[in-house]
Amino acid sequence: MKNKYIFILSLTFVCSMLLSLFSEGLKSRTLFNKDIDKKKNILQTIGIDTQIMSNNDILNSFNDNINEITLDLQGNKFNDVGHDLLEIIENKQTGEVKYFYNNKEYLPIYTSPKMNALILPVSGKGLWSSLFGYFALDLENYSTVRGITFYQHGETPGLGAEISKDWFKSSFIGKEIFSDNHLISINVAKAGRADKKNIHEVDGISGATITGRGVETLLKRDLLRYEPYFRNNK
Repeated sequence: MKNKYIFILSLTFVCSMLLSLFSEGLKSRTLFNKDIDKKKNILQTIGIDTQIMSNNDILNSFNDNINEITLDLQGNKFNDVGHDLLEIIENKQTGEVKYFYNNKEYLPIYTSPKMNALILPVSGKGLWSSLFGYFALDLENYSTVRGITFYQHGETPGLGAEISKDWFKSSFIGKEIFSDNHLISINVAKAGRADKKNIHEVDGISGATITGRGVETLLKRDLLRYEPYFRNNK
């Protein structure tokens, strides 16, 4: 009887160890995949085609093209605060994401001198979910839009989920966020109602007006947070 209990305890211990190791390995793999997806979307925002790239290709392209910079709220650079040190806190009601280190708020940003672009993370609320993406601007004038991506959302397929489609994302390229030195961002009009000559406006999505408003709101809000950096470097 004693041997029976010893066997059961030993088996339980071994199974617990195996499950723990499996869980840790799965966690590491999940974190790696999330990191790859983040880097892939940043590259796509500045026009780099990642569709046929391997994970190693994505990592190499990111390292070759992208620099990570951390800013304070006044737009000053902090070289000793890496992105990996930032604690990410999401406001569940607005979808806005803020970044902290030692109880001080910072702003992550990416630059690509090779592609003449800078990229900032954007987030906010759509109809059904928070929307997370990246928004790229010209590195010289800090106004001309180079690209936009949305890598995570829970909007309705065929409606709000169209924010991830090429036709919607490409409509932002070449638009301007500044007008007469005032940051006005990009207006998302109702579907088919955008003025094609308006360099601050894009067409919205049919049947997804609330999602379009969400995109418009999050862009204006997040761009205003980075405005001091734009003005410090214009």
